[in-house]
Amino acid sequence: MTLQKLRNIGISAHIDSGKTTLSERILFYAGRIHKMQEVRGDGTGATMDHMELERERGITITSAATSVQWDDHSINLIDTPGHVDFTVEVERSLRVLDGVVLVLCGVGGVQSQSLTVDRQIKRYHVPRIVFINKLDRTGADPLRVTQEVRDQLGCDAVVMQLPIGEAENLAGVVDLISREAIYFDGSHGEDVRREAAPLEMADEIDAARQTMLEQLSMYSDELMEFLLNEQEVPLQLIHDVVREAVQQLSVAPVLMGTAVKNIGVQPLLDAVVRYLPSPADRSIIAQSCDEQETDVELTADPAEPLVSMAFKLLDDSFGQLTFMRIYQGTLQKGQSYYNQRTGKSERFSRLFRMHADKRVEIEKATAGDIVAAMGVDAASGDTYASQAAYCTLESIFVPDPVITIAVNAENRNDIEKLAKALARFRKEDPTFQLKSDQETGEMLIAGMGELHLEVYLERIRREYKVPVQASPPQVSYREAPTVATEFNYKHRKQTGGSGQYAHIVGTLGLLPSNAEEEFLFEESIVGGKIPKQFIPSVERGFREQLLKGPIAEFPVIGLHVTINDGSYHEVDSSDKAFQTCARACFRENFHKTKPVLLEPIMKVEVECPQTFQGAITADLSSRRGIIASSEGRGDTIQISGQVPLAEIFGYATNLRSLTQGQGTFSLELYTYRRVPTSIQEEIVADRAEQKMATA
Repeated sequence: MTLQKLRNIGISAHIDSGKTTLSERILFYAGRIHKMQEVRGDGTGATMDHMELERERGITITSAATSVQWDDHSINLIDTPGHVDFTVEVERSLRVLDGVVLVLCGVGGVQSQSLTVDRQIKRYHVPRIVFINKLDRTGADPLRVTQEVRDQLGCDAVVMQLPIGEAENLAGVVDLISREAIYFDGSHGEDVRREAAPLEMADEIDAARQTMLEQLSMYSDELMEFLLNEQEVPLQLIHDVVREAVQQLSVAPVLMGTAVKNIGVQPLLDAVVRYLPSPADRSIIAQSCDEQETDVELTADPAEPLVSMAFKLLDDSFGQLTFMRIYQGTLQKGQSYYNQRTGKSERFSRLFRMHADKRVEIEKATAGDIVAAMGVDAASGDTYASQAAYCTLESIFVPDPVITIAVNAENRNDIEKLAKALARFRKEDPTFQLKSDQETGEMLIAGMGELHLEVYLERIRREYKVPVQASPPQVSYREAPTVATEFNYKHRKQTGGSGQYAHIVGTLGLLPSNAEEEFLFEESIVGGKIPKQFIPSVERGFREQLLKGPIAEFPVIGLHVTINDGSYHEVDSSDKAFQTCARACFRENFHKTKPVLLEPIMKVEVECPQTFQGAITADLSSRRGIIASSEGRGDTIQISGQVPLAEIFGYATNLRSLTQGQGTFSLELYTYRRVPTSIQEEIVADRAEQKMATA
């Protein structure tokens, strides 16, 4: 295999857009499996949904990797979940991929999780192809969906195909580059037949092709020249321009079909190998491990020193599997490599190429490969290299959890097994957090949503045979200042022997609402009034106090601390004195900023038959929700809005009841917003009551 013929791609989309069904077709047409399974939710299911829970629920929970061959190319394929609760699976997959197929529903179009995936794609600069799926459904409109991609995702979507027929009459697609009609014959659409396009579509095809060429001419002077001279554009030039524009992240080619009816999948695979980059086409920059942190450009050369990233961990009965993306060099079975975070050398005892939950042992893997290793004690995002302190790759973005529940084992003898299960899940999933309530002694788990934690509780019951009880979910509120205040705080303590002295002057201010960081510390000390070595201690003291705010002991965010004056003592000042000073200063002055509680606001999207629109909007309004938009699509309607997380627990059951089981919804964290005063008073009273009960 040459590196130029390797593709590392992911399939991402909003829930129920057909990602896993599409993955199943790709495996079948590439000869990786010999029978297609469907996503059913009845205990059987698709190849890539290999977990028992995935097959029962008919959803993807973990990303699954496999590799296939297509048209003399090797494709490493990762199928990712659609639920926002499992967004870290998409995040870490996109971090290591070279291209992505963004699947959109022909009816639903761009939905909330489509926007989240788009942000992740842009965060890691991953080229993409758009596949508009489910064109066999009534109300499917690929041209409207393409316009939504342009408007809402802000990318130049170029239509490369047109559907032949619509809804249940969908027969195939027209390739706008070659002007050929593509049909999919055989019992499973395995026989691709190309012939002249239907005559009745000639005008539509000519207009769409001209629009496509005009869009592409913006990225090629040569193509523009052909159009201005009204000459026929060479087909190879069109392919070359698309490939170049896709890899520059300028263009997203739009392909169409319906995976469940086996239409459009093979041309999508052709587009993957034709337009998406190989590892050799991408420029990967790491940072050196010295103080300068200079850029280190990695090359996909097997002969260079190894640099690879551990992007996903999985514990099974044989030990920990660490999924690795190799960016440079060669990874050899049995060799030792350095973890750049810990500085330790670790031996890679075994290497595997994965196919969902099945594995094939291999001796080595080279630059560009995605493989799994055993014998490695890694954390998600760790960089491994053949040299100590060589370089580190940018780590994976991990969103903060929004929901917390207390868990305990029903049987005291199972406490150790429960702790082992929770420790494993925390290691595997960076968005799953574990802590102990110091007052009640309860074990608390935090995650991205109800479904997220529900799945982990079910896995504890099944995989570890531990019956567990869970408390009702608790919202992860935050405390934030509303006005700035100045402080002038002096800490002086004199006991036998050396004393403690520290003095700081500055401001407790506010961060802007759109700030990325939750806490900012700045100093502008001049004249050595506080020695530089004590400044980090001041910051550490303030940071320690952020964990529990004064209103109801929730974490503090949005605080901007500025130190501009102070004093010290030659003998009595120390790191400890300045830390203590900062902590006491916070406790004494933070209430002057008039702090308030903030609550997580969720972006909710409900899709249901139009007849239920009134009941849905009334119900959301009763939950302190704000309706942002309602859009009819065929006989269904999509309602978008924002609702406080505290009001949306258990919404799935309520929605089923309101819509006779025909409604679906998705949730995603939108922002944090101030809690109404009356509700804040209730929350504070509840917290005080809980504290007294455990005292």
